[in-house]
Amino acid sequence: MGPVSVAPVEIERTEQSETPSAVPAPDVPWVTIVHNDPVNLMSYVAYVFQTYFGYPKDKATRLMMDVHHKGRAVVSSGTREEMERDVQAMHGYGLWATLQQDR
Repeated sequence: MGPVSVAPVEIERTEQSETPSAVPAPDVPWVTIVHNDPVNLMSYVAYVFQTYFGYPKDKATRLMMDVHHKGRAVVSSGTREEMERDVQAMHGYGLWATLQQDR
């Protein structure tokens, strides 16, 4: 028996099949989250927050302690594009970071 040929099928989508909740609102901010890892020193993480974000030492230390004790901290918020840039920067510093919509 040879290969079976199947013609492509077009699926017509109606307005009713679209769920409004599936489309993210453009004004909903996004956040960058830095996660705890077993590699980086706490002093280095605080240094990165001061250097990249320009946070004062006390804020950078507080965020670093959240990462260390809670396993994660929200370090910035803004548009998706801004948060993608921040996540890439954190990766460049060797930190584990992700982004998500702020709820």
